[in-house]
Amino acid sequence: MQYPNVLNDFLNYLSTIRAKSPNTVQAYFYDLQLFLRYMLWYKKYNSSNSIDIESIDVNEVDYDFLKTITLSDLYAFLSYVTNKRNNSARARARKVASLRAYFKYLVNKAHVLDNDPTRELESPKISQRQPVYLTLDESKELLNSVEGPYKERDKAILTIFLNCGLRLSELVGINLEDIKDDTLTVIGKGDKQRTVYLNNACIKALKEYMKVRPQDGVKDKNALFLSRNKRRISAKTVQYIVKKYIKAAGLNTKKYSTHKLRHTAATLMYKYGDVDIRTLQHLLGHANISTTQIYTHIDDKKIRDAVNKNPLSNG
Repeated sequence: MQYPNVLNDFLNYLSTIRAKSPNTVQAYFYDLQLFLRYMLWYKKYNSSNSIDIESIDVNEVDYDFLKTITLSDLYAFLSYVTNKRNNSARARARKVASLRAYFKYLVNKAHVLDNDPTRELESPKISQRQPVYLTLDESKELLNSVEGPYKERDKAILTIFLNCGLRLSELVGINLEDIKDDTLTVIGKGDKQRTVYLNNACIKALKEYMKVRPQDGVKDKNALFLSRNKRRISAKTVQYIVKKYIKAAGLNTKKYSTHKLRHTAATLMYKYGDVDIRTLQHLLGHANISTTQIYTHIDDKKIRDAVNKNPLSNG
């Protein structure tokens, strides 16, 4: 994809130096493209109602134009995405992060700007969401719902999701060589590698799948999970599989999704496995422990037990 001139170097920096995934780079692009279009509409075209923001060519922006952007302009943009595009606080916070990263690059790396207008830019306060997850009984129902010609493969996929808490991209990217005995090497966000340990349920499910995994005519020979066309299974296909069995188990397909299985794995480990927050952070591949901390709010029993274990609790 050909990016606008003023964004090209920054987006290449994200992908090559910062090792951001294509999806992450694309998200930065969409945020910044909208921002630059709005800035042209707001500053160059004087907020003209006769001009469609989406039709504005970002290549009209040069570094001299970027030098004119102020903190007030940034808040005007955030007001626009709030009131005209109905962006949530979470969506606005992502845009703020994109703007900060971009202007920081222009000042400190590219050295094309002297001042960073985002330096005093505040990020919207985001209310902490509680993770949505399946209960232990619902998880068992989901696993028991698996049937059909690809049941061994599908059971292995669901078992790994529910026991290891992998991201969708991590699961579809598993290669045969990534599995050694009871360990799985995973390449996560930012191309970061981590080791995940397979429990008995995972090992058993994988052994059953390997008995029937196609050997002849396989297009992607090193891929663990194959589609019916004998190619590496796609993320879209895995999402379809998960949704199919969520429905078969009598669960809400609007409430539960592939990513909710990752939440489920983390929740079950935290509630039943006596796993501390640092261990859970490593298991999930979170760069920041604050991302993992949402799971510390899910178990009232642990809080009650902690209070009762206070040596002064008996009065």
